Amino acid sequence: MEQLSGIKAHTLRIWEQRYNIIAPQRTETNIRYYDDADLRQILNIAYLNQNGHKISKIAALTADQAADMVAQISTSNLAYHNQVGALVIAMVSLDEDRFEKIIATNTLQFGFEQTMINIVYPFLQKIGVLWQTGSINPAQEHFITYLIRQKIVVAIDGQVLPLSIQAKRYALFLPEGELHELTLLFATYIIKSRHNKAIYLGQSLPMNDLVSVNEILKPDYFLAVMSTNPAKKDVVPYVAAFRSLFPNATLLLAGSQVMRMRDKLPPEVIVLESFEALIAFAEINSVNPYR
Repeated sequence: MEQLSGIKAHTLRIWEQRYNIIAPQRTETNIRYYDDADLRQILNIAYLNQNGHKISKIAALTADQAADMVAQISTSNLAYHNQVGALVIAMVSLDEDRFEKIIATNTLQFGFEQTMINIVYPFLQKIGVLWQTGSINPAQEHFITYLIRQKIVVAIDGQVLPLSIQAKRYALFLPEGELHELTLLFATYIIKSRHNKAIYLGQSLPMNDLVSVNEILKPDYFLAVMSTNPAKKDVVPYVAAFRSLFPNATLLLAGSQVMRMRDKLPPEVIVLESFEALIAFAEINSVNPYR
């Protein structure tokens, strides 16, 4: 509960006793436990409190009134941290309508790219922590990542831009065993939106399959994301094997596994620390037919 709401356990217990905001159930050994309705209520209370509302005032609200106030704030106060908090509530509640409204409002205000960088990806980092601590279940994670994936795919499909015959070619893939594709999909969007050719090869691609890709497409760059695979100890051998197969290819790498081993990678490999780094690279190396 503390991980999800950002409210310390001690504070929650004081609020329970002083304001009767929630009445958690107890195990036979007298340990508090919370059901889904309790969780949604605490998330709404925490959101309102973090946006300047006094707990004494919040305690007087019904659950529906608190939820309505959260919805109003999330559409009127577009501070990034507010929007991340609103997405957490949408995920926990399995509330697709709220998710759609948050994304639409922020896309209209900031544009799709900035919404992804400043709101959606900080949110994904947060749910990564929540997943590791067992604070959310697989259904909630799958629900929200599916919706985010849909948004990115639609945005990619909307990038129908003219390409110069000199347009750079990027082949994007996830190494064998790697299944976390949201970063790779968003990288595809970034590359296409800069008048480059993006060839999306998808998840868990064996390295040998890249041989035929290289022969057919002759990409200028290969871009891989390593979030969980290969393992940390295997990143450097993987890169060495790649460079042995494709000595003339430029390899771009991103992902947490890469960041852990970046100091041991050869200088020819380009490590992308952030989406901003990819944007800068794609813009510098793009050929815009309108120029």
